[in-house]
Amino acid sequence: MHIEFRHLRTIRAIHEAGGLARAADQLHITQSALSHQVKGLEDQAGVELFVRRSKPLKLSAAGRRLLVLAEKVLPEIEAIEQEFAGIQSGKSGRLHIAIECHACFEWLFPVLEKFRHAWPEVDVDIRPGLAFDALPALMREEVDLVVSSDPEELDGADFTPLFDYAPVFVASAQHPLAAKDFVEAADFRGETLITYPVDRARLDVFSQLLMPAKVEPASVRQVELTAVILLLVASNRGVAVLPDWVVREVRYNSDYVTRPITENGLTRRLYAATRGEDTTKPFMSHLLRLARTEPVKLQRGA
Repeated sequence: MHIEFRHLRTIRAIHEAGGLARAADQLHITQSALSHQVKGLEDQAGVELFVRRSKPLKLSAAGRRLLVLAEKVLPEIEAIEQEFAGIQSGKSGRLHIAIECHACFEWLFPVLEKFRHAWPEVDVDIRPGLAFDALPALMREEVDLVVSSDPEELDGADFTPLFDYAPVFVASAQHPLAAKDFVEAADFRGETLITYPVDRARLDVFSQLLMPAKVEPASVRQVELTAVILLLVASNRGVAVLPDWVVREVRYNSDYVTRPITENGLTRRLYAATRGEDTTKPFMSHLLRLARTEPVKLQRGA
């Protein structure tokens, strides 16, 4: 017996309409075509599916069994049809994000909070566990967007500039380096440097300052949470280098000082890496616009 979706739709329509004429109207076919379809299905099954002498037309025991199947299967089919239609129209889709920047959670959550109101049908997820293999995961379609400060020449990927930021030195107001107008690589000798628990090459203070200068701090203490890093710094347990959007509030706190890295300061740029065919999707374009504007408000303390 070969059952098609149209057979299940037919059984459901006749049951709901109570007759062939109304069911044919619902299915947008002629009554004769519907009768022929029912007869063909009954021939396959070898049993009658309807009690024909009843008004309204009723299902037989075998017909009721098919109705149970129709009511189970058809809603799932209709749901996935709606989902695919949403994807084609650009109203729905998947947005799984990998972050190579540990501190990016500080600005990404406000961006996603605005995004979800505009695109409630888009499935959003964040995959911080892919931080060290994010770009290959993007090309394998395991994630859909990678936040990175290190663009690469990657065939099939677009790197959209988001915004510039400054890595900023943070110390206790009682720390000796608080008297300086800016800090340099040599100032970190003898200091406990408090960082996020990521590879050194991913940290601006190492990749942009200490490694080129061949300077090693006295010790490195890794801490998961920004709030704990700031607590330790305020207690004079060490110093830190954090993006400017993180230190927007401590600039005005008397427990801390913030200073530029080098006399001219350091400037870095964040990018959003996406697959080329996804970059222009309506919901992706909107997210990229939000990611270019919302973090700047944090940098300005807005």
